[in-house]
Amino acid sequence: MSQYVSRLGSSRVAPRLRFPAGFSGSFPGGHRRPRRIAMLSVHTSPLHQPGTGDAGGMNVYIVELAKRLAAINIEVEIFTRSTTGALPPAVEMAPGVLVRHVDAGPYEGLAKEDLPAQLCAFTHGVMQAWAGQRPGYYDLVHSHYWLSGQVGWLAAQRWGVPLVHAMHTMAKVKNAALAEGDTPEPAARVIGETQIVRASDRLIANTAEEADELVRFYDADPGAVAVVHPGVNLDRFRPADGRAAARARLGLPQDALIPLFAGRIQPLKAPDVLLRAVAALLDRDPSLRSRIVVPVVGGPSGSGLAKPEGLQKLAARLGIADVVRFHPPVGQDQLADWFRAASVLVMPSYSESFGLVAIEAQAAGTPVVAAAVGGLPVAVRDGVSGFLIPGHDPEAYAAALERFAVAPELVDRMGGEAAAHAQRFGWDTAAAATADVYTGAVQDHRRRVRSHHG
Repeated sequence: MSQYVSRLGSSRVAPRLRFPAGFSGSFPGGHRRPRRIAMLSVHTSPLHQPGTGDAGGMNVYIVELAKRLAAINIEVEIFTRSTTGALPPAVEMAPGVLVRHVDAGPYEGLAKEDLPAQLCAFTHGVMQAWAGQRPGYYDLVHSHYWLSGQVGWLAAQRWGVPLVHAMHTMAKVKNAALAEGDTPEPAARVIGETQIVRASDRLIANTAEEADELVRFYDADPGAVAVVHPGVNLDRFRPADGRAAARARLGLPQDALIPLFAGRIQPLKAPDVLLRAVAALLDRDPSLRSRIVVPVVGGPSGSGLAKPEGLQKLAARLGIADVVRFHPPVGQDQLADWFRAASVLVMPSYSESFGLVAIEAQAAGTPVVAAAVGGLPVAVRDGVSGFLIPGHDPEAYAAALERFAVAPELVDRMGGEAAAHAQRFGWDTAAAATADVYTGAVQDHRRRVRSHHG
């Protein structure tokens, strides 16, 4: 493990990039926001259904960010790998947002772990699209996840523009907190991420903790790291007509305790911890069995694909198959209904760069019980909008769930606090802050170019 945490003891702390209050996108000297950016998302398309395959919070992040950037007059072209022949090479996702499909490997059956071998083909496709445009067509490259960063590194150099990169997750951080039986991230990813950190003009971190991890684990330049909290679609994720109406629509009992898991089913997300916690809770109070429903909404992903039926088998072994309901991934509007219907969202993840699902659930008026890892302590106000649990002991999660079981009014009280807390995380704020990061990167890049040419 030491090869992945060699800088864990570093004492450097990353200062935050800060912009003046009311910053409008203009710097002294006439520097303005970029007009058009190339956004790279190699392994997952913004058009894919979150909760399927490798699609998750990052998909939502890219879709919402791109739309809000376009709304403040920054055009976005998103390059992603083609996974079907049914879609044209370019699709307008929203006004000012174009999704470009790049042929790189077979449409189906290509695991994320096999994608590094297709980066050359993907880069070629990106370069072909660029070659058909006038010089200076893209002002900046914004890459998401390390695979995209490798392509962005080359594209930004070739086009003479700055590179802004968002890690989303980091190999060294994940490997330092592996779930039991999960597969470590490969050394090739660690090397690739280290290269991207050095090549980027700016690194966007979801939280202050992630910024510090970039410095500690990857020796990032603290002055190049900016913290921008992801947002939530507050129009979609809101209490709306309330918990009772949502339960009626989903066919759920009105008086049940409903702890919900929503996300990709893989060891990293630890849905097994929720099932073990429910089993422990029923051991403590067998009378709860008649009034508890445990929905698991999502599909197998990543290393979870190796045992796609593993969670169902675990529920049977624990003797709780009668209270657990498995549902395939759903669209965002229906997901909002699941959040409204739940008594509590449970997120026992081993690693989360932010935990967007936690904010979405809270915006819908539902408290959260989550592991105190990654960005979740930012996403959840411990003791106010939910409970943060140190570690992954099912008994600790059972104790938290028991609090909602014995005091049902806690659901509504904390749910109200959760909805208020989530209002801090609108996408308009995130997009404006991201645009300011872009502007600073462009300004610094131009200054370097001028000094280089004397």
